[in-house]
Amino acid sequence: MNNSLWVCLFLITILIGSCKGNRDQYIWKSLKVNVFAYNSHISQTDSLPNLAAWGDTLRPGMKCIAVSQDLLALGLGHNTVIKIQGLNGIYLVKDKMHPSKRNSIDIYMGNDIKAARAWGRQRLTIEYQVKKDSLMNYSK
Repeated sequence: MNNSLWVCLFLITILIGSCKGNRDQYIWKSLKVNVFAYNSHISQTDSLPNLAAWGDTLRPGMKCIAVSQDLLALGLGHNTVIKIQGLNGIYLVKDKMHPSKRNSIDIYMGNDIKAARAWGRQRLTIEYQVKKDSLMNYSK
């Protein structure tokens, strides 16, 4: 084999190893929560309905959620990876709910108010990733 092929194989091996290493830093936790839906509409948020709590701009089609603020202490912070029972794909935490909400998430449904109303309120299990080294900071 020539040198450039060896270098490519070496770099691929390092890349695969570093990806696996990052994956090993996390565990999945599960939690049963109230699940609602929300839209980018002034009546449901504020005067900047596409601007999320951490400064992200929400766009229809994004798979993201808002979390009740009590869930932040459990590790559900900005960009936490979430799986929602019965739904396909991965969602990211991009927004926070009003402080009065507890043990809840809101699924972002863009501008489709009809779909959000049809969703209603459901009680589902979510799974979320938490860094292993941060587990001592979370009560659950």
